[in-house]
Amino acid sequence: MAKKPAKSAKAKKKGGSTGVSFDFLTLLGVTLAVGAILGGNWLEGGHISALLQLTAFVIVIGGTFGAVLIQTPLRDFRGALGRLRWVLLPPAFDREAVLGKTIEWSRIARRDGLLALEERVGKEPDNLTQKGLQLLVDGLEPEAIRTVMDVEIDNALAKDARAAKVYEAMGGYSPTIGIIGAVLGLIDVMNNLSDPTQLGAGIAVAFVATIYGVGFANLLYLPIANKLRAVSGDQMQYHEMVVDGIAMIADGDNPQTIQNKLEGYLD
Repeated sequence: MAKKPAKSAKAKKKGGSTGVSFDFLTLLGVTLAVGAILGGNWLEGGHISALLQLTAFVIVIGGTFGAVLIQTPLRDFRGALGRLRWVLLPPAFDREAVLGKTIEWSRIARRDGLLALEERVGKEPDNLTQKGLQLLVDGLEPEAIRTVMDVEIDNALAKDARAAKVYEAMGGYSPTIGIIGAVLGLIDVMNNLSDPTQLGAGIAVAFVATIYGVGFANLLYLPIANKLRAVSGDQMQYHEMVVDGIAMIADGDNPQTIQNKLEGYLD
């Protein structure tokens, strides 16, 4: 019994889901957005090398990350980096599987008693499901189970929201840092008016920094923030389904009643 919390912690590191799935739509969106910009530049007679400017890149990326690090606690920044994989590899929340397992647990509990579910606790890959089953086996009342598990859900939601806000903040700072880069480029131009050979580099920094600032914000940071919120919302519904199922078992509902109620969570 003492080793079960360690297993739960390990399961939590796996993402608290039934696995991951590759999001091809995100890859398509990135390809389409970048392709549209490069294609438009090419149609206007431009060359991709005109958009590659190291100075502008350093100013925009460095300035954006620096500003975010100033306002963000370390744990939130680490949480944001850890959830970055959700953009292409979001957790797969199989609600059909939850429905099937919950009905099975209900039948076992009615036939053999709640203690018969104890061996199922460590087999669950999801931390919250493990905890809920353990509370069920321990004989807690339905409302007590809901209260404890709702705290877990709220805590997970808060962490996800803070992670999304990190990327949202980056989306807010990036265009402004891009403008700073543009101003620096124009200052360089003004300082070298007597040397025409230096004008091109300064003008390039000015315009490309603006492109980087606006582009990274609207094609990268803000979409990532919204994607994290979408995944977090899906995870919340998945966990609410788990909580409702376990609470109904604790309340003594029959398998058919549980199925009828939980089917409302299915898409």
